Amino acid sequence: MPAGAGAADAPHASETEMHLGQGGGAGLRSFLYNGGMSATVIGLQGELGSGKTTFAQAFGKVMGVKEDMQSPTFVIMKLYNIDPSTSSGQAWHRFKKLIHIDAYRIEKEEELLKLGWEELIKNSENLILIEWPERVEGLIPKDSKRILFQHER
Repeated sequence: MPAGAGAADAPHASETEMHLGQGGGAGLRSFLYNGGMSATVIGLQGELGSGKTTFAQAFGKVMGVKEDMQSPTFVIMKLYNIDPSTSSGQAWHRFKKLIHIDAYRIEKEEELLKLGWEELIKNSENLILIEWPERVEGLIPKDSKRILFQHER
């Protein structure tokens, strides 16, 4: 899926995986590259039910997350290890952790700060997917990426 591209309706995980894995990762490599000095942050923006969590789950699988990824809606944040044997030689080889955050229930940015946000974004080995980034806009790094999800109209 190209940078900035929207997802139509909630895709099935296997469809999303197929698109993410195509092309040898060249497009994904350039999308994920941020200079390597801090975490890569990708905001997943869209309406309820537009496919953000489904995308995050498929993305995690492509990245080498072995665990079943569950929605972090009620716990706000989940951390997953990226299996280096899966990502060896790929665009994402430098990442050790995938952090999935759902900011939907966050009322004040301080809530995310209390979860260690500042430390998370300093670590260049972290890849952070954050649903509802607009809820914590003041904390999102300027070099973050965005993917817009939309329902088909």
